[in-house]
Amino acid sequence: MMISYLVPVVLVVLLIAASIRILPEYKRGVVFFLGRYQAVKGPGLFFIIPLIQKMEVVDLRVITMDVPEQDVISRDNVTVRVNAVLYFRVVDPEKAIIQVENFVVATSQLAQTTLRSVLGKHDLDEMLSERDRLNNDIQEILDTQTEDWGIKVANVEIKHVDLDESMIRAIARQAEAERERRAKVIHAEGELQASQKLVEAANVMSENGAALQLRYLQTMSDMSNRNSSTIVFPLPMDIMEAFKAMGQGALAQRCRSGHLLPRSVPNRAAMAQIWAESRPGLPTA
Repeated sequence: MMISYLVPVVLVVLLIAASIRILPEYKRGVVFFLGRYQAVKGPGLFFIIPLIQKMEVVDLRVITMDVPEQDVISRDNVTVRVNAVLYFRVVDPEKAIIQVENFVVATSQLAQTTLRSVLGKHDLDEMLSERDRLNNDIQEILDTQTEDWGIKVANVEIKHVDLDESMIRAIARQAEAERERRAKVIHAEGELQASQKLVEAANVMSENGAALQLRYLQTMSDMSNRNSSTIVFPLPMDIMEAFKAMGQGALAQRCRSGHLLPRSVPNRAAMAQIWAESRPGLPTA
């Protein structure tokens, strides 16, 4: 008699135990009633009818996915191996269960193809120097395509760009040539600035002869401070011109006084001309 009452009680207890569901804060349950979508439940305690209702649990936390290495041919025909890391989470559990069979696998495959297609449109230099922009482009494309699956792509980061040894050596030679070019340009700009300053200094000194004389004395002072047995004494060209004018004046004076033209003078033609000018009425000796 007691067994006949005990069996239904046990069945009811088992049914209640099978119908109880508890989900934490970061999970949701997509409930189907006889195969049709009914509702999204959780978090906390709720009940489902066994054998009639079925529940699929979805984790709402951010999922970190490592995108495998991909062989990419850049726009300048350089083969590189690139891998990345993807961060995404489910924002709509209903779409994540109904619209796609396995949203994790689908997102992984989509990330691999998007990585190859986006990097293939850029040069190698852009891959190495503009990673932030490439990361944003990949993230926007993935976020747009996975929106119908109820998935939000939070971030995409390119981790490694592996090159062949020959390509690494070529990049090193290119960088060295670029540094040499910059050094030559800087040197040329320095020479240009120095020449401009020298022109300005020459203009200032030409306005006042005392400035040139002071610069000359300063140079002589600097030379005297050096321990050298050889002293270079610069002679201004103006002094040479003055001596030349004095010599020509003395020669003309001798010619006017009646002296004959000596044959030992080196520049006989110039002296003959001076003789003719001083005595226009007499023949040249």
